[in-house]
Amino acid sequence: MRLTPALWRALAGDEARVTRPVVYVDPRLDLTHRRVLTAAGAGDLDYALTERLTDLLSRVVEQVVTGPTPMGASPAKADHALVAAARAVIGEGDPAANGLFPLAELLGVSPYRLSRAFTRELGVSLTRYRNRVRLGRALDRLEGGESSLATLAADLGFADQAHLCRTVREHLGHTPTALRRLLAEPT
Repeated sequence: MRLTPALWRALAGDEARVTRPVVYVDPRLDLTHRRVLTAAGAGDLDYALTERLTDLLSRVVEQVVTGPTPMGASPAKADHALVAAARAVIGEGDPAANGLFPLAELLGVSPYRLSRAFTRELGVSLTRYRNRVRLGRALDRLEGGESSLATLAADLGFADQAHLCRTVREHLGHTPTALRRLLAEPT
């Protein structure tokens, strides 16, 4: 992720109203930074890491920019429509759903706004929701006899097979191989 002028404008507004050239790293900012590092090691660069970096950037913007910013709270009705549109795009498997930035661009909002609206509206992060959809598809394919976890991972947009396995275990408590056996067992 790069801090492009467009990303800065999406988070801070059109005019740079920087009041302090120094950022104080308080415990909240420290925790946010640590979560960025954790997300970087998890492998989901297009969502989890991007959401964490956007959160870190927004906390910095809150410290150094004066006046209203585009990342402020949005009306609940607008959030509802935005989240519904994002869910539809993710559900359809649109290529724009492969990353937070392309999805936000497709929907005409900032990545920060999309991420925050999702959490406010559904009570789960966009990353967690997207993983739920991908895991549903993974379960369908495992139940259908999918034999290659590497192919499954690539088809579902995971960074690699290990990323798929970590995500499956985190959400379902089993490895994909164990799930394949569970799904094949007669009831």
